[in-house]
Amino acid sequence: MNVQPDIISIRSLSKFYTMGDQTVKALDNIDLRFGKNDYAAIMGPSGSGKSTLMNILGCLDTPTSGVYELNGRNVAEMDDDELARVRNREIGFVFQTFNLLPRLNCLKNVELPLIYAGVNPEERIERARKALDQVGLADRIGHKPSELSGGQMQRVAIARALVNRPSIILADEPTGNLDTATSHEVMDMFGKLSEAGNTIILITHEEDIASFTRRIIRLRDGRIESDSAP
Repeated sequence: MNVQPDIISIRSLSKFYTMGDQTVKALDNIDLRFGKNDYAAIMGPSGSGKSTLMNILGCLDTPTSGVYELNGRNVAEMDDDELARVRNREIGFVFQTFNLLPRLNCLKNVELPLIYAGVNPEERIERARKALDQVGLADRIGHKPSELSGGQMQRVAIARALVNRPSIILADEPTGNLDTATSHEVMDMFGKLSEAGNTIILITHEEDIASFTRRIIRLRDGRIESDSAP
């Protein structure tokens, strides 16, 4: 039987902050693995280490100690250019506040990561159209964010995260600004994306949102309290 290698492997990972004469253990000796198609929620009370873990997974922060391997490569050995490439091409980010540029229409917002990646204009437009079609917004490509509902804006943000064909999507409270019905639609969409091959990892404080995933990781005081199916 073919065993798929881990997309993400974290071993003995810690992140400490010094505040005055005090050391805060944001993450304390964490071991975690994520494979292809994983659909996981990270939960925990405020100060449990959720955001720190997400920032390290997204190569936005570095651990104090331990190993983080992404697609078999030690992230600590990557230079700034490689890390920027990884953040642009390997990882798609989705945020609670959508982070769309108000003056740009949907198509232009989704194109942005491809501009940074140096993709030619013709291919950019084609890929952005496909990504918007993938999230059910093919008929909204010319609309600006102010002309969309909250759910539609989050779909545009998901399309933007998908456009570079990343292996991993990291979502930070992606349903925090949405009503219940729209939240469930977004979670169903993430489920379909994971079935199509993406690894989806999200932070949420809502149990009903976490129940859509196939794995819930609970943090407390910088440590993993549990890691199981919902």
